[in-house]
Amino acid sequence: MRDLGKGKESLAGKLLVAHPNMLDPNFRRAVLFISAHEPDEGALGVIINRPLEKHVGELVTELPPEGLADVPVFLGGPVGKDKLMFAAFEWENPNALKINHSVTVDEANDLATTDPKSICAFVGYAGWSAGQLEAEMKQNSWVLQKPKRAMLKRERLPKLWFEIMRGLGPWFKMLSAAPDDPSLN
Repeated sequence: MRDLGKGKESLAGKLLVAHPNMLDPNFRRAVLFISAHEPDEGALGVIINRPLEKHVGELVTELPPEGLADVPVFLGGPVGKDKLMFAAFEWENPNALKINHSVTVDEANDLATTDPKSICAFVGYAGWSAGQLEAEMKQNSWVLQKPKRAMLKRERLPKLWFEIMRGLGPWFKMLSAAPDDPSLN
């Protein structure tokens, strides 16, 4: 985490994992990648473990460039769900991941042919106003994790939340196995 002074650290580049007790349906069992965070300004991220089981070619009215038709689409969050956004994941070094949200259609098409695993499309994103994410962290709504290449393979993303919970120990493993509706227990 980048130290921003005054005891504040940026969460950019981290995975924000919903605590098993998180009941908000927008984030229940969600894993988000935080792409931008300034405590005095807010945070921005996308949910990475909710594939829509659709590709770009199935969601757009115009025929996309050939390379983009098969790019997978994820539900990125509850904000801006009326827009499709291309994003590129880039490993800066073996332990530092960043996401570029401002990928143009032409750049996305180039990446789809040269590095197809780096490009995704998102419908929506998640955003927090100044201090909001910090307050949620103090309420233990989230668990922070460092991204690792192995965990971010596309085929593993739908089950990523459960994998992370199992890796956090028996307590989290037990909590993650609870049904959404406790009366079903």
